[in-house]
Amino acid sequence: MSKIKTAIITGVTGQDGSYLSELLLLKGYNVIGLKRRTSTNTDERLSSALNHPNFSVLEADLIDPSSINHVISDNKPDEFYNLAAQSHVATSFTQPVYTFQANAVGVLYCLEAIRKYSPNTRFYQASSSEMFGSNFSSNRSYTYHGYNLLPESEKYQDESTVLSPNSPYAVSKVAAHQLVQQYRRSYDIFACAGVLFNHESERRGETFVTRKITKYVADLNHYRGSLRALQQESKENFPQLRLGNLDAQRDWGYAPDYVQAMYLMMQQDSPDDYVIATEKAHSIKDFLTEAFNHIGIKNWEPYVVIDPEFFRPCDVEFLCGRTKKARDVLGWTPETDFKTLVGKMVDYDILKRKNKI
Repeated sequence: MSKIKTAIITGVTGQDGSYLSELLLLKGYNVIGLKRRTSTNTDERLSSALNHPNFSVLEADLIDPSSINHVISDNKPDEFYNLAAQSHVATSFTQPVYTFQANAVGVLYCLEAIRKYSPNTRFYQASSSEMFGSNFSSNRSYTYHGYNLLPESEKYQDESTVLSPNSPYAVSKVAAHQLVQQYRRSYDIFACAGVLFNHESERRGETFVTRKITKYVADLNHYRGSLRALQQESKENFPQLRLGNLDAQRDWGYAPDYVQAMYLMMQQDSPDDYVIATEKAHSIKDFLTEAFNHIGIKNWEPYVVIDPEFFRPCDVEFLCGRTKKARDVLGWTPETDFKTLVGKMVDYDILKRKNKI
């Protein structure tokens, strides 16, 4: 009879942590989730895992090395997935020190604890497409007076694209990413990183632009339904949605697809880093169009206002991953397309608004 594997997941209460917990429990793991001590309940996303006999939660903080040392030395897990982070790019400009401590120094504490107390533990780091910044790769180059004029359809980022971070968040992720590579080379630790492009779901935090949009659309849908019930008309009294740069393009995937890629990385014979993406970029305007179309509104512009408050000091305009390595080595491909992703999120928020849950 094979040994039951134990996995530790930091950031277990987040979007990715909750989906990964469910995946590993289905595969027969003992799962230990780590979360920081808080005075409020943060377990909402874990509702399907909390009552599972193989699931438990421990309090620990990535920026407290003693707590990480104890967790790793006491449990000696087979796999350690580091998904915890200060993950909001805009917040990293106002809280750069904390962002670096949580996202980079915390990773160093984890790697050191594994090196000292459990060198056979496999380590996964959640890296980010934000690390590329404004850099991209292409199969050809076309410039005019120093300006790159390549069409966006020929631009991409993959494992060989040079990292050029545009935010404190991205800088912290680059540092952590390179620490993973350094410990892999120096100490022969199984340490890998998934360079995950934007991935969303019904469990996405409400401060992120995608969920902000779908929640607004659900509220608008409820309001319009109420007007119809009262045989009234118009939207004049409904507040507008305030957003920043609508032209920024992202490669948006579905979070449950992406945690499957995390798992596959940790099952390989050798550790390595992989770009995980859909290979299709969409603008925030595209996301708005899909979300509003889902409730039968063809023109979203009257409902949206551009607010300078939501512009970042230094933004990334275009991200689109190329996943040949993940396809060839891991056998991974995304299963959920952009339209389906947006529809799932809108439907969830409509149901949540209807049930007031």
